[in-house]
Amino acid sequence: MNAPGPSAADPIADYEAALTAALHGPGGKKARMIEELRDGLACTAEAHVEEGKPYEQAARLAVREFGTVEEVTPACQRELTIAQARHTARTVVLAAPFLIACWYLARTSGLPGTAWQLPRTAQSLAVYLAGAAIVAALLAASALAATGALARRLPTPHRLPLVVAWAGTTTSVTMAVATLALAASAALTTDWPLLALAGALSAASHALVASSARASRHCARLALGQGFGGAGTRSRT
Repeated sequence: MNAPGPSAADPIADYEAALTAALHGPGGKKARMIEELRDGLACTAEAHVEEGKPYEQAARLAVREFGTVEEVTPACQRELTIAQARHTARTVVLAAPFLIACWYLARTSGLPGTAWQLPRTAQSLAVYLAGAAIVAALLAASALAATGALARRLPTPHRLPLVVAWAGTTTSVTMAVATLALAASAALTTDWPLLALAGALSAASHALVASSARASRHCARLALGQGFGGAGTRSRT
C-alpha cells in the first residue's frame, strides 16, 4: 500500500490520534486496542487501494466504514473501564490483607514480654478501618468474579466499575491512616525499625491503590456518561 507523503493528510493517523485522546484506561490494554483498530483500518484502506483508489481516498472510505470516533468510543471505553476496574480490584485484594497485618503489628508491638496497646480511640479506629478494608477486599473479589468467568453468563452491572473505584478509594484512605499510625507507633516502641518499614510499605501501597482507584473513578464516570450497559462487555485483562 502506498502511504501518503510527509506533507499529505493521513485520515487513519488523524483517526488514531483522535481515538487515543478520547479513550482512558490501562496503558497496555489501550495501546493494544488502538493498534488493533489501526491495523483493521489499514487493511480496509489497502483493499480500496487495490481497487485502484488513491491512498487518501481509500483511507477516508475505511474510516467512514469503520464509524466516527464518537460512534466507536463508547464500546471501546466500556472495555477499558472494565479492564481498569479489574486492575483496581486486584490491587485492593492484594493490599487489604497487608493493611490488616499492619494494624495488628501496630497494636501488638512493644517492649519484650509486654503487650503495648494503642490508645482506646486508636484501637477503635483500627477496628473500624480494618473492617472497611475487609469489606473493600470482598467487594473487589466479587468484582473480579463478576467481570471474569461469570461475565460469560451474566451481564456486568453497569455501576460495578464505580463501586470498585470507591472500594479502592476506601482502601487507600485506610492505608494512609495506617501509615500515620505506624509512624506514631514507631516513635513510642522499641520495635521502631520494623514499624517504620511497615509504615513505608503502607505508604507505598497507599500510593498504588490511590492511583488505580483514581483512574477507575475517571473511567467509570466516562463510561456511565456514554451509556455504559454491562451487556456485551467481556474484558478479562
